[in-house]
Amino acid sequence: MAPRKPAPTARLRFTAQPRFHQTAAEIQAYGTVTAMPMLQLEEPVRRQMCARLNQVLADSMALRDLYKKCHWQVSGPTFYSLHLLFDKHHQEQVELIDTVAERVQLLGGVSLALAPDVAETTRLQRAPRGREEVPVQLSRLLDGHQVIIADCRDLAAMANEVGDAGSNDMIVGQVLRTNELQAWFLSEHLVSMPLVHAIS
Repeated sequence: MAPRKPAPTARLRFTAQPRFHQTAAEIQAYGTVTAMPMLQLEEPVRRQMCARLNQVLADSMALRDLYKKCHWQVSGPTFYSLHLLFDKHHQEQVELIDTVAERVQLLGGVSLALAPDVAETTRLQRAPRGREEVPVQLSRLLDGHQVIIADCRDLAAMANEVGDAGSNDMIVGQVLRTNELQAWFLSEHLVSMPLVHAIS
């Protein structure tokens, strides 16, 4: 008996013409996780960790944007030093955000990404559109750090309890420590000291 010929497959046609306005269904819904057996973390654990990490992500993205607002709008005698400091902290938050978002994806989840989703999720108080005095800017930033620091401590303990050592290490070693350091830098600017004469 002669070997059977494979069924003909549809041949793809390639063209240099871009395909515009394409749409399709989502390939993964927000709040779900894909199977990741190599991680040796059960699906409920990964789903719970992704939800908590997305909260940290939303709050960190709100804080990042608040730093950029303060960087642009700061004024007064400390303008130059705070203008630079706010931009430095903004960039550090950008790096943390990327790390947290990638951790969510690594766990098989879907990370928050768009501003409207962040606005709906963050627990940070929204700043007004206009400019504020430096002490108010500093206090608002410190309030944001406080939210994230408290959440990091709780999340690190939870990650340790459920056996997610990778998330624990990232939260403590990167997110928590960076936010603690930034909060210290900000708080030192709120010490009441004269600029041009010493206290006798």
